Amino acid sequence: MPTAESTTKSTKTRPAHEIRLGFIKAVIWANRSGEGPVRYNVQLRRLYKDDPNGEWKSSDSLGRDDLLLAAKVLDRCHSWIHEQGKETES
Repeated sequence: MPTAESTTKSTKTRPAHEIRLGFIKAVIWANRSGEGPVRYNVQLRRLYKDDPNGEWKSSDSLGRDDLLLAAKVLDRCHSWIHEQGKETES
């Protein structure tokens, strides 16, 4: 018999796509509502460790040295989303 926790995990929504360069990661979510086109949202994160042997953590705060890499990740997100629109048109 499935528990409430296992049921929640199995029905959890998965991202449509993820893009990572270095310590910058973008998660692309597909939002399907009704019969209209799919809308995509992007969540941008910086990955870090407090302790070299510790667990990975994430933050939505970016430093000066993260900005160019974040721009490149976002450019790739834009290209990926644009390609998804082309696939649905054909």
